[in-house]
Amino acid sequence: MPVVTLYFNRLQKILGRKISIEKIVSTLPLLGLDIEEETKDHVNIEYSPNRPDFSTDYGIVTGLQGLLGLKLGMSKLKIKKGKGAIKVDSSVVRVRPYITAIEARNDTLDDETIRQLIAMQEDLHNGIGRRRKKTSIGIHDLDNVRYPLVYTTVPRTRRFIPLGSQNEMTISEILEKTETGRTYGNLLEGHKRVPIIIDSKDNTLSFPPIINSNLTEVTAKSRNLLIEVTATDKNAAENTLALVAYTLQSVGFQLFSVRISGARNSTPSLDARSMLIDPTLVNSTLGLDIDPSVMIKSLRKSRLDAKIKGKKILCTIPRYRTDIFGPIDMVEEIALGYGIQNLEPTIPESASTGQKNSLTVLLNAVRSTMIGLGYSEVLNFELVGKHTQYDLANRNVSNMISVINSKSQEHHILRDALIPGLIDILSRNIHEPYPQKIFEIGTVFYKDHPIKETIHLGCVSAYSDVSFTEVKSILQSLLKTGFNLVCKTAADTNPMFADGRTASVLIDNDKIGLVGEIAPLIIDNFKLRTPVAGFEITLTGLIFD
Repeated sequence: MPVVTLYFNRLQKILGRKISIEKIVSTLPLLGLDIEEETKDHVNIEYSPNRPDFSTDYGIVTGLQGLLGLKLGMSKLKIKKGKGAIKVDSSVVRVRPYITAIEARNDTLDDETIRQLIAMQEDLHNGIGRRRKKTSIGIHDLDNVRYPLVYTTVPRTRRFIPLGSQNEMTISEILEKTETGRTYGNLLEGHKRVPIIIDSKDNTLSFPPIINSNLTEVTAKSRNLLIEVTATDKNAAENTLALVAYTLQSVGFQLFSVRISGARNSTPSLDARSMLIDPTLVNSTLGLDIDPSVMIKSLRKSRLDAKIKGKKILCTIPRYRTDIFGPIDMVEEIALGYGIQNLEPTIPESASTGQKNSLTVLLNAVRSTMIGLGYSEVLNFELVGKHTQYDLANRNVSNMISVINSKSQEHHILRDALIPGLIDILSRNIHEPYPQKIFEIGTVFYKDHPIKETIHLGCVSAYSDVSFTEVKSILQSLLKTGFNLVCKTAADTNPMFADGRTASVLIDNDKIGLVGEIAPLIIDNFKLRTPVAGFEITLTGLIFD
């Protein structure tokens, strides 16, 4: 999880009150923060990625002020009407369609605040921004910006000096030669024209989502800032902007709006939102019996606003609290404000005795039998890669189930067989002693409406003398010893198995799987050095319904 370094002298200064270090350290976990390291002058804390407002000490101080009773209720954004404007050209619609922005004026940044802002920026890029694919942030020295700005697209031949460089480069060169260009350039693949922000003098300010221009670099001397967020999702852009805006307001900056128009873009609305919660839900969930007035006080300590509305509580949530989705999240906020340490554990009124699920008992019996037969259990992911599951295994892709918007090519399809994954494990252990005998019990998926899930048992054995006869005898022993089932085999073919050394596994003339020696082509594809034989059977419907 992300880590923030909190310096005690800074915390006390931002808190506006001299609070003992012991009190600060003991309160941090009550905000849901984990202390990773503590020294005499600072503490390193981990925060959950769903609380990006805790990515700087200013955000953490906001939470501390509530629990310590120094400030209660919601911290409101105070945005004055500004004179800046951004015109959006329709050419960005197919690349990165949205932009939002705000000005922060009349303050300065020390080196530590700049460092934390940069860290916050990257945390937001990786969290809400989905590694800049969804949103990316640009922070600029406003004094070097000349309005009005234009958000448009340009050819890759356009030149400017990127941040951190002294040399002018084309956009193509930036994508090839800079670290950020190489890391995030794939986001612009397939686009001959790329998004860019230019000012009234045709100066390049930003090349989102890659890098800013050196012209608007922020330093400790910067007194006025422009924050822009470009995105593929308008709501995510405004959520991100709200987080940065709240932080800069906490630093001491005054906020000014930036008028945005064109191509379905508009000036951002960073207003708070409301949510109704039922007090009975709070008490039943937390095991308490507290009055709604106590709940309201607790919410205010969590830096939210609330009031009674009929028999319910109307909560007001600042825009930067992107982690709050529904009433149960408000229950958590009440628990934090009430004090986790004040929740007393109670013994349930009804006594019940737990027991293992019947399916678990049956699968454990399979495991025990396979281990007794000399095999070791392994576990693979249910999300796998096409290359391993189909290409190397020489399998037909017609039944492949792909995941939309997968973040990894190694985990982008639902597996429909266990043996490819087992062979892959063998290929990663070719330097280990033989024989290698492994099995897996796991879920596989088939196309249906809805997608069908079944539990399979897969088993492979690898060493120089392994044979069809051996693995068939293992299968027969498993079924007979564990479940008093007798299976038969009938010659069959399958692209994963060797011709003439493959058979269907039948019980009462119903096919439950395959057994055989792995085809030489597959062994070569996985770069194995020994013969392999194995079987895969369906347990669903065989030993349980």
